[in-house]
Amino acid sequence: MKKFLLFSAMALTIVLADLPQSSPAAANSPATPLLGELKNMTYNGFGEPAVPVALVDGRWEGKPYVDGGASRPTVILLDDLVMTGDLDGDGRDEAVVFLNVATGGSGQLLHLAAVVRKDGRLENVATEFIGDRIQIRDARIEDREIILDVVRAGPKDAACCPGEVASLGWTLTPDMTLKPVKASGTAGRLTPETIGGTPWMLCSWRWNDAAPASPEVTLAYQDGRFTGNTGCNRYFASVKAGDMPGDIVVGPADATKMACPEPAMAVEMRFLKQLAGVTKFGFMTGRLMLSYEADGHRGVMMFEKKQP
Repeated sequence: MKKFLLFSAMALTIVLADLPQSSPAAANSPATPLLGELKNMTYNGFGEPAVPVALVDGRWEGKPYVDGGASRPTVILLDDLVMTGDLDGDGRDEAVVFLNVATGGSGQLLHLAAVVRKDGRLENVATEFIGDRIQIRDARIEDREIILDVVRAGPKDAACCPGEVASLGWTLTPDMTLKPVKASGTAGRLTPETIGGTPWMLCSWRWNDAAPASPEVTLAYQDGRFTGNTGCNRYFASVKAGDMPGDIVVGPADATKMACPEPAMAVEMRFLKQLAGVTKFGFMTGRLMLSYEADGHRGVMMFEKKQP
């Protein structure tokens, strides 16, 4: 079963009965790793930088590659995708975090890191390189296995335009290494059908522009078209694949004609306008991204999986 960190008062519960009574540090530490801890600890195991990096609020920056230059290595923890679960069978939760490494070029080198609590302190015991410009469709811990559904560059894909859909998996071994395992599912190609099977809910109009929680805007894909609710009316629009992986063409949307209060009508108008300008889709940390051009500017709408 997948577990995500819950940042609430309940997450601060200290399970004293499960902690070594001889260790004061352990006795004062929460059992499940918390986001604040994970964003301010040391990680290692990267090819570059080749030294351990101590994050401060989820970020580390190295020295410029050239004296006085702006380009420098960076490591950023993706704090919107953190998982917890029992990886080693000891009955306690470990953490899995994702770290993006940029080394000054166009590459975005994604790593996953396993974190365990030892004597009350968190330790990054293993780090695994996942790939360059990897898109994560879903991430979960099942039966002590870390499973990722990803979009990555296939043998004939350019690094900029990944088109291979695959599932990857790892287990944490007794000697604290990440061992690849055969994950369920087979590799395929990125098509609009990849979006299907999951209802989505709009969470942002574009970067740093959150969509309102109410009225709720939804989207689903099935049989060559998008369907959902605009926050006021039901809609549908045809969808066709483009030439490159992730490219799509969205046809004019048809919608029911129910009248709604002005705030809901404004949401509907904006959504349908941006939907009509969508040219590309992809995934990031489990979210669906629809890239669009509308009113002379470009943006990316973000959708979260709608919970049943």
